[in-house]
Amino acid sequence: MTRDYYSILGVQRDADEAEIKKAYRRLAMQCHPDRVAAGDKVAAEEKFKEITEAYEVLRDPEQRATYDRYGAAGLRRGASGGFAHFDLSEALNIFMRDLGGLGGFDAFFGGGERARGERRRGQDLKVTLKLSLAEVATGTTKKLKVRTLERCAACGGNGAAPGSAATRCATCAGTGEVRRAARSMFGQFVSVSPCPRCDGEGTVIPEPCPKCQGDGRVRVEKELEINVPAGVADHHYLTMRGHGAPGARNGPAGDLIAVLDIAEDPRFERQGDDLVYDLPISFTQAALGAEVEVPTPYGDSALEIQPGTQTGTVYRLRGKGLPRVGEAGRGDLHVRVHVWTPLKLTPEQRAVLEQLAKIESAPPSEGHAGKKFWEQLRQAFGR
Repeated sequence: MTRDYYSILGVQRDADEAEIKKAYRRLAMQCHPDRVAAGDKVAAEEKFKEITEAYEVLRDPEQRATYDRYGAAGLRRGASGGFAHFDLSEALNIFMRDLGGLGGFDAFFGGGERARGERRRGQDLKVTLKLSLAEVATGTTKKLKVRTLERCAACGGNGAAPGSAATRCATCAGTGEVRRAARSMFGQFVSVSPCPRCDGEGTVIPEPCPKCQGDGRVRVEKELEINVPAGVADHHYLTMRGHGAPGARNGPAGDLIAVLDIAEDPRFERQGDDLVYDLPISFTQAALGAEVEVPTPYGDSALEIQPGTQTGTVYRLRGKGLPRVGEAGRGDLHVRVHVWTPLKLTPEQRAVLEQLAKIESAPPSEGHAGKKFWEQLRQAFGR
């Protein structure tokens, strides 16, 4: 079944960011797994994941634009690179990321462990992938080297020296928080802040690992492999969840975000999934007709020029454009014909053309020719 993210959140398709966040907050509070009865948890978790998935797409301008154009299928770009449905832990992390500061949700939901895990989350790793139009047409796999972090092998990522372990923080008794009571003219109030000794972790490391100095990560240079689906557009991006830098002391890893930079192909003009190619032909080819070869992203293709072809005529080669992301089929290649006039004539050419000038017919009126040209363009591009 096709997912309608707007219907899931109960908003209009032109809803702004504030409306989307407000709708998500309302629904998330209703079906958060920590707020429903034990017997309703399974259904609540599925609903919670569904509305969080819809929110995560619609709050992001680029993902929303892709969804509006291609639907949910356009967001799924393969298991190793692209959009995937959320599991519960991801949905909860997104909830705490965007709504965790509103009204003390951590304390209300008992989410202290999740909040600490989010604080230890590793950084997202952003890279730029340079692609050619030929790679866009077929899809490709890119390999590139990056400098990043990986878990320390000496301590297994926990930051403690071999043979030792982290211990509970004495300052916060392992909660990761310190509470301070104060009085004011309005009465007593309690402020809660991360523990300054353990930085909100709840544990301290008496003997840090000598290789990573207690961080649980070391700097490395590694090779990444990214699968790029066919049909992507310039400045789109692919997200590989959990392929970014690992978090400190076995914290969750960030994401790998690959921004696409597609080089222009001087032969073609791109119009979404369609391509436009300008084809110069001679007067005799236009008048008598001819078979010519035109380039496509998949190799040269034969095109039959009909006798009497005029400048501005557009021929369509179906399926010779770019693949549609998340859908079957490809766009078309539109070939715009331009009748080429030679700059210099040989004596023989001049003699033949002078004879032709004596017997050729008068051209149609300028207005009629112009109207026909623009009508052909409108038909070619569906305007």
